[in-house]
Amino acid sequence: MKKSFVFVLAAFLVFTSCTAKNKDTHLAVDKNGKTVVERYGNLQILKNTLCDQNGNPVQLRGMSSHGLQWYGKYANNNVIRWLREDWNCQIFRTALYLGEGGFINNGSLKFLVFESIESCIKNGMYVLVDWHVLSDKDPMLYKNRAVEFFSEIAEKYGSYPNIIYEICNEPNGRNVTWDNNIKPYAEEVIATIRKYDPDNIIIVGTPNWSQDVDVAAKNPITEQKNIMYTLHFYAGSHGDKLRRKASKALKAGIPLFVTEWGTTKDSGDGGVFEKETLEWMEFLQKNNISWVNWSINNKGEDSGILKYNADKSGDGNWNEDDLSPSGIFVRKILRNEIDIK
Repeated sequence: MKKSFVFVLAAFLVFTSCTAKNKDTHLAVDKNGKTVVERYGNLQILKNTLCDQNGNPVQLRGMSSHGLQWYGKYANNNVIRWLREDWNCQIFRTALYLGEGGFINNGSLKFLVFESIESCIKNGMYVLVDWHVLSDKDPMLYKNRAVEFFSEIAEKYGSYPNIIYEICNEPNGRNVTWDNNIKPYAEEVIATIRKYDPDNIIIVGTPNWSQDVDVAAKNPITEQKNIMYTLHFYAGSHGDKLRRKASKALKAGIPLFVTEWGTTKDSGDGGVFEKETLEWMEFLQKNNISWVNWSINNKGEDSGILKYNADKSGDGNWNEDDLSPSGIFVRKILRNEIDIK
């Protein structure tokens, strides 16, 4: 009887210790006041897994801006600091659309990217610099602009461990393939970045709105180190079928990063799918896949974290009355208030 009690107690202590340790890795600032970047430093890929500077596996979690041409007012130090302090965000994604009034016709948007990067450096967070290929479909369309943009980013900020390059958000279209479009584009942009930044993580989009990670896994980029591949999902539209694709890619040996996901349907609306979201959270945690939630906006869509017209000035310091149902739910996940098994 006593032996059984001791065994159960020991098992419980091991479990609680592991759980506490796991939650500690999800802190933006730990109990000693160290930021996530101070703790993890230069990220690296080891054995198909994102790791810190000492080789320990890490899972980053955070929030994405919406398109900077529409909601760039939230890409500022006040909001980024609030996301770190109140939401427990370890990473911020700055989404630079190309079309739809984005960077191709408004080059000044790059200064909002600079502001995002510098705010993340100041706050000890990682920053995902997103070249948001979407309506333009084929990354080759603006390849020269991408080379120019990422050259500037890498030369200016590549010495900081905070920087992660997302060089192609969601390539899409029947004629946009991995072998003929996405991989050749990625190889050229990666080579450009590596002239200035030999080590920081680079994430490559995958076919079919960054869902066909299994296709990329058949012919991965092998000439460069610290390369990851993009997986996107929306919990109301994507489930087991996409998780099977992800598992197949992981088994084939390529590391994945969910640079965008939503609690809703892939339209951005349709309500919040809490059960399906938690299934994804469990899958990502089990496989040590980092993630960034879409998105910080107040336009009234279900996937936005703010209610319609909340925080018009973009100052942050939101209370629960400012948040949408998705915002309330995602904040709880980030703050470790929902147990992810």
